[in-house]
Amino acid sequence: MLGSISSCVQEVIDVSPFISEMLIDEVISFSNLARFIKPKVEALYGESVSIASIIMAIRRYAEDLKRNTSIARGDKRFDYHISLKSNIFDINFMRSEKFLKKLPRLFEQISQEQGDFLNVTLGDRETSLSVSDKYKETVYDMIDRSEILNEVEDCAAVTIVFRDNAFIETPGLLYLAVRKLAWEGINVIEVLSTTKVLTFVVERENGTKAYDSLQKFLSEEL
Repeated sequence: MLGSISSCVQEVIDVSPFISEMLIDEVISFSNLARFIKPKVEALYGESVSIASIIMAIRRYAEDLKRNTSIARGDKRFDYHISLKSNIFDINFMRSEKFLKKLPRLFEQISQEQGDFLNVTLGDRETSLSVSDKYKETVYDMIDRSEILNEVEDCAAVTIVFRDNAFIETPGLLYLAVRKLAWEGINVIEVLSTTKVLTFVVERENGTKAYDSLQKFLSEEL
């Protein structure tokens, strides 16, 4: 057994944001869903599981989902600005002293006045960098090609700037935003955040769709 029946049910449901949405909106039958996911739940649990046990787990998880969504939505309207930038280059590579020493040179070239985009995340072992694609060759000169873990060209960045502390003070806001994008079939390449800024890097072909989805999410659904 890999976990309790409840945890197995949650794991199966979490794979599909569509099921989560239908549970929250109460448009799906618990018994029908239980029969549908029963084989997957049993595969995770390692034993036969009754429909009644799965239904009970679904009902409890649905209550949790609705409660978390309700907490995040509340009755407030966020004060924010949202923007979209295209021509973004996203790359992940092993953390190295070579890159850290050359990083100030990249900062010197970036011009916010010209609409340049740059975000650097330094992990213990890896570095994630999203930058305007005109600096791609500059980035290549700062690292060893053998250290590249993943790179995606032709991306777009949708950035939400909150004018207050709503982002860090609203439970579940990031989860709901990511779920909204998943519901729209938009793959998120990177999630970048500070206390008041939240950015999603997506494929450029999904940029406008992501912008519209998040705009609707913040202004109408919350």
